[in-house]
Amino acid sequence: MSKRTDPPGGLGSLASAALTAGSTLLVAGFAAIVGVLIAREFGRTDETDGFFAAYGVFFVVVLAAQAIRIAVLPALARSRAEWRLAGEIAGFAVAIAIVAVPLLLLAELAADPFASLLTGGESDIAQEAAVDALRWMVPAAVAHLFAGLAASGLAALDDYATAAFGYAAGSAAGLALMLARVEPDGIVAVGWGMMLNGTIALLVPVAGLAWRARTTRMPRTAVRPTGKPLVSRLGVFATAASLPIALQLLYVVCLPFAGRLGSGSVTSFGYAYLAAASLVSVTAVSLGLVTSVPLARSGLSPELAARHVVSASWVALAFIGAAAGVFALAGADVVEAFLGDAYGGDVGAEVGRLVVVLAPWMIVSVGVNVAFPLAFVVERLRALPLIAVVALGIHVLLAWIAVALADLDGLAVALAVSTAFVLAALLVELQALSPASRGLASAAAVIALLSLVGFLPAALLLGSLAAATAGLLTYVVLVALVRPRGLRTSWAYLRALR
Repeated sequence: MSKRTDPPGGLGSLASAALTAGSTLLVAGFAAIVGVLIAREFGRTDETDGFFAAYGVFFVVVLAAQAIRIAVLPALARSRAEWRLAGEIAGFAVAIAIVAVPLLLLAELAADPFASLLTGGESDIAQEAAVDALRWMVPAAVAHLFAGLAASGLAALDDYATAAFGYAAGSAAGLALMLARVEPDGIVAVGWGMMLNGTIALLVPVAGLAWRARTTRMPRTAVRPTGKPLVSRLGVFATAASLPIALQLLYVVCLPFAGRLGSGSVTSFGYAYLAAASLVSVTAVSLGLVTSVPLARSGLSPELAARHVVSASWVALAFIGAAAGVFALAGADVVEAFLGDAYGGDVGAEVGRLVVVLAPWMIVSVGVNVAFPLAFVVERLRALPLIAVVALGIHVLLAWIAVALADLDGLAVALAVSTAFVLAALLVELQALSPASRGLASAAAVIALLSLVGFLPAALLLGSLAAATAGLLTYVVLVALVRPRGLRTSWAYLRALR
């Protein structure tokens, strides 16, 4: 079949990847806003526990959508060159439908027992809230699965802006619906907004693909599934999504254990995790995605893989060190300022403390999110499902022991240990375990020392908010003056990537 030779044009690789990363971050930003809205409207109750239990399931599927979006792009790009892009998209859509239909049936027909499992079975109110949320969140998450495929189809056509606009428009419309209906209709309105968000995020790129097909006068027969058999496509999905799903399931596994600690425990743990995960997303997820593009062009040796993981992590850890210091000194005040009066006092202090305890998890998560795209660059994917299964098995045991020893703090430590195993396994696959581990440990130690020197004197002399402000300023000045060698070389390396 003749190859397609298109003239060069469109956005550069980094600009295109930045748009893709930006659309991904919109999903995380929307989730953070939803969390603030729930806290201010509903406080910290059994109802919010149930909602956050269902929210964890939503994120599992959305993470799978993001992983599938990355995995199918090479095949779609090749099919475009061979004039069979529509058939390839249709083939992947059928495969996604095979996965999506059981999820939808589970949310509708088995919502009650599933919600009981997620909430720990200790509260009827929490279980009922989880049931209501699942019936809206699971279809919303399924919409994101198909939206990711449509976005990758547009990316194969060098169009990254349409999908980014779809995510932005969906987030805005969903939030508007929540704000309009949450007071008269209750927490279920949040699920409605998430459903609207997913629907628009899907319809916009689908409309973009339809417009492309119409302008190029593509025959309708071109939409018939072509290419690899269904089983092969499902295998691609399983391989690509297994690790991101497992990483989110580590958090979901913690929820029933937290639910047995009393009313509001799941909500507190959920908000702390959401804050920590947002910090990782804003730094490492986008940085890992953008910087993997030039590496895919130039090739990746084990030495370069180690250097890349350490360099990208340095920049992310510098921001995380600042955030951890602020939460350590003024966590209660920060939490109450964002989430409302229901999260003041001991509750805010608990959430703020959990964010700090999650700092080791943030450090290893940064490494995971930078290293994961490299597995696709070097095409070492076979071990990913095995890593996912082993990590989940380890985590169930760790969470059971840790929650008995240290309650919610123990669950945060268990998350860090299980995620560290995933990072080590990824680095083994990249043949970069020893140099990358040394580099990450050195970066974490330097950032921890700068944070201690920056925030500790202020903590001893000032009140919480004043200490956090002064400590943050001191930390920034210290980083600017000391300019750690690792941070300097990492910044120079990242700037040189083209």
